[in-house]
Amino acid sequence: MRIIVGVSGATGVEMSYYLLKALRSAKDCEIHLILSEGARLTWGLESDIPLEKLTALADVIHDSRDLAASISSGSFVTDGMIIMPCSMKTLAGIAAGYAENLLVRAADVCIKEGRKVVLVPREMPFSRIHLRNMKNVADDGCVIIPPVLTFYNGPKTVEDQINHIVGKILMQFGIAYDKFVPWTGAEE
Repeated sequence: MRIIVGVSGATGVEMSYYLLKALRSAKDCEIHLILSEGARLTWGLESDIPLEKLTALADVIHDSRDLAASISSGSFVTDGMIIMPCSMKTLAGIAAGYAENLLVRAADVCIKEGRKVVLVPREMPFSRIHLRNMKNVADDGCVIIPPVLTFYNGPKTVEDQINHIVGKILMQFGIAYDKFVPWTGAEE
């Protein structure tokens, strides 16, 4: 399996660390990572984890300005892309097909090739523009997974919440995640 992971400059960049750790633990998963300039800046503001720990989990790190990268072409076959977190700027670029950087171009390529694209939008509340853009990309085949809190599985920490979100994302690619606690039904 070959997955592209994009990290935009929205708040919540540390969630991508948990995502990459989960993908790294998946069998035979090649990870291509794109960090926007905003993601690098936000990482320094939000996370105590050294950015190098994130990048060390990727097989290939692509410069977000490199529109000639392998992943900018549909002839480079991948299983799809995850953008976590996905800023509203990145979402708008995808919705409009405005591929000014590799992050948006790679999503554009996956969409045109019929590959899975999962977006984890980070904004609250959503404006009508945000919702319209989400509807447009969903109509184009993207899956929208906002990082919504869960309670049915008894989370005790923020990490438990992140692991739930990561598990929901990985389900889209048929990847099992041992830290995901699914609903099993209520006892009667």
